[in-house]
Amino acid sequence: MRPLPDGFRFRPIRVQDDPAVAHIIRTVMTEFGAEGVGVGGHDPEVDCMTATYSLPRAAYFIVERDGRVVGGGGVAPLAGADPGVCELRKMYFLEETRGQGIGARLLEHCLAAARELGYRTCYLETLTGMDAALHLYQKAGFRKLCAPMGAAGNHGCDRYYALDLV
Repeated sequence: MRPLPDGFRFRPIRVQDDPAVAHIIRTVMTEFGAEGVGVGGHDPEVDCMTATYSLPRAAYFIVERDGRVVGGGGVAPLAGADPGVCELRKMYFLEETRGQGIGARLLEHCLAAARELGYRTCYLETLTGMDAALHLYQKAGFRKLCAPMGAAGNHGCDRYYALDLV
């Protein structure tokens, strides 16, 4: 994996990160007009990310810039799916962080973690209008699906992708 720009690092989420991560998720979702039930900012886990990602076969990584939380993303089992399928979840960055290749590097980091956790497929849901994210996923090899997999519960999402990890 390519090195991160100066001042950036990835690390596992800690309890004290929960408020900052919740703020980032809700800020980005509002920025992209993704408000209301059925989108990531309203998931019950948003306020307690550490608890959710401390479960078996889950991992969430913080992006820090000079010690400040500026983004994050993770993987966890896809609800209602085969145990070999994980979901890329809650990958968001503050605007100041975008356009520096951090998203591509965090995606690589999350996919490596998914492989280490024994997943064979990585699934994700997103929204029309999140063009940079869509480009990132397609460039990484995710293939577009016609319908959702499992029971992720993101009823407000309208784009579905999967990537074979093996």
